[in-house]
Amino acid sequence: MCTINKKELSEADIRTKYITPAILNAGWNIITQMRVEYNVTKGRIVARGKSCKRESPLKADYVLFYKPNKPIAIIEAKDNKHTMSDGMQQALQYASMMNVPFVFSSNGDGFVFHNKYITEGDVETSLSLDEFPSPETLWKMYLEKNNIGSVQEKIINEPYYSDNPDKQPRYYQMNAINKTVEAVSGGQDRVLLVMATGTGKTYTAFQIIWRLWKAGIKKRILFLADRTALISQTFTNDFAPFKDKMIWVTKRNFDTAHEIYLGLYQGLTGEDEDANSLFKQFSPVFFDLIVVDEFHRGSAKADSQWREVLEYFSSATQIGLTATPKETNSVSNIDYFGEPIYTYSLKQGIDDGFLAPYRVIRVFFDKDIEGFVPYDGQLDDNGEVIDNRVYNTTDFDKNLVLANRTKLVAKTVSDYLKKHNCRMDKTIFFCVDQEHADRMRQALVNENADMCAIDDRYVMRITANDEVGVKQLDNFRDVEKDYPVLVTTSKLLSTGVDVQTVKYIVLDSNIRSMTEFKQIIGRGTRVREDLGKLYFTIFDFRDVTRLFHDPDFDGPIEQQDDFQPHKPGPGPDEPPKIPQQSDEKKKKYMLGDTSVSVSQKHVQYLDKNGNLITESLIDYTKRNVRNQYASMNNFLQAWNDAERKQTIIEELEKRGIFFDDLCDEVGKDLDPFDMILHIVFDQPPLTRKERAENVRKRNYFTKYGKQVVEI
Repeated sequence: MCTINKKELSEADIRTKYITPAILNAGWNIITQMRVEYNVTKGRIVARGKSCKRESPLKADYVLFYKPNKPIAIIEAKDNKHTMSDGMQQALQYASMMNVPFVFSSNGDGFVFHNKYITEGDVETSLSLDEFPSPETLWKMYLEKNNIGSVQEKIINEPYYSDNPDKQPRYYQMNAINKTVEAVSGGQDRVLLVMATGTGKTYTAFQIIWRLWKAGIKKRILFLADRTALISQTFTNDFAPFKDKMIWVTKRNFDTAHEIYLGLYQGLTGEDEDANSLFKQFSPVFFDLIVVDEFHRGSAKADSQWREVLEYFSSATQIGLTATPKETNSVSNIDYFGEPIYTYSLKQGIDDGFLAPYRVIRVFFDKDIEGFVPYDGQLDDNGEVIDNRVYNTTDFDKNLVLANRTKLVAKTVSDYLKKHNCRMDKTIFFCVDQEHADRMRQALVNENADMCAIDDRYVMRITANDEVGVKQLDNFRDVEKDYPVLVTTSKLLSTGVDVQTVKYIVLDSNIRSMTEFKQIIGRGTRVREDLGKLYFTIFDFRDVTRLFHDPDFDGPIEQQDDFQPHKPGPGPDEPPKIPQQSDEKKKKYMLGDTSVSVSQKHVQYLDKNGNLITESLIDYTKRNVRNQYASMNNFLQAWNDAERKQTIIEELEKRGIFFDDLCDEVGKDLDPFDMILHIVFDQPPLTRKERAENVRKRNYFTKYGKQVVEI
């Protein structure tokens, strides 16, 4: 009889022969409760130059679910050359991300069990293979620790809605849904969820509402939003399973015979209709649950109309969803809802690979840097005498219109799209106001006359007062529709509108609100790998990206460029100084012939640590290769020692070093080995053709015959 030597078995063999049988013998169901090699994350997207690649996702060897979408334990496996506890730190990382309390590590000899509920005594203990706990054992421990009784247990065990077994919630969505359902079922009546734009807040809201509704504890529910597009998307897509139980309530469509109500708060309060407060036609105790989407916009103010609605239905459980929580002297989400029950940030979403990373191209015009000062008595195009003072970017298109500046913005972006063959990539231009958006539309039409000749919807203005443009909003959102492509707007597209394929965001507006900035950036964070959308680019023509720095939300931002305007504005940690405006609307001066030119342009990339860095692809390559190989000798030794040269190339590409893009930037067709020697260690460049010619001269191929030599 052959004795198995565990030390010679692979990790996969250890799992198959020892760990999986131990789990199944403890009573876990292999189909409904056990997930093997579970993808916790998607794998961060690294974008450099024209290329982007995904890093490997984080994978847990085993995730055990007590009920579907209720993970309760994680197991990390190692081969038998490791100790039983060698996988524990890795498992604890996954457990922390997935909010899982019970963590195990194994090498096939037994298990090390880490109980996160224990705060005194032995947190980690050793178990034999036949001592692995059953589902009921771990679930009982979970219920006892969280003081969950039988009634609450029935509610939190209510299944998720699922019409597609292949579509499973992401780990952070499960966290948000499960935490909220447990909190509400436990009696908490005010809940705040903070989730970055693009992470599926509406889907999360639907699953919360569905489970509480199906459990029977919340029978009449109101979903509130402040954009028609948000209500429309929600009604048609995420909330569709409610079918005839759901109504979009308006003055003309008021009916109290339903269970799920979707409402635009402007419609309920009468703000956008000639009507009294529609919400007061409901009894104050009519709703059991109110969910408020995008709660950051106005609703946090104590005197806002959102608060009027929420306070009228104060007996209802209320859940606020926001991507950008507000905390100022006059505005507070936390003051109303309390501390967030769960937070998933933009930075975390990018790190996990669920959100698209971005780079920033900051463009500085001469008039932006120097300012514009009219000569004494200078008239604008309308014959108005221009006030004699210094005009800068905060004035342009608000108090003073430099027509050539708008044209140069349009030309700069259009030239870039032409050069990089990206003319059908959807792009949003954020402008100062609706008039500016119209001027930008015209400038883009003139720069892209050939594309507009194919379809005049190639460039569209979509603003609140433009009925024709607003009607094209659905086409702009639709991933299957080509047009519109270049869209100009002021505020309408800054929030709530889900345009999954937007690849370029152009900032030509004086954004001074962190909330507005993050919402605008959120227009580009959706990933559509199937459609080639993995990252996006921000064109910044107002130097606004420098003003926003939120380490808790986005991670630190490093500005490494040495360019300084002649009159530097506020730094990244200083609040911008906004000029005081009188009640009387200021005149807007129009100047059509004042010249404007590009003065500086900087490209910034989001690096692996979430920092915005300003450096060329060549400089980035030098720095990263030098960090790994201190000298050319170190690199040559590693190259010669490597069994597969491709392994070194793949490792460098994981660090964001893409050799095709480097060839474009260097202007020579070098293979990876020669590229590194040339740009990192200053060796003379040798192209692939030159290297092949050298080999040919040494008659290397003659031994393979005449045909190979000719090739």
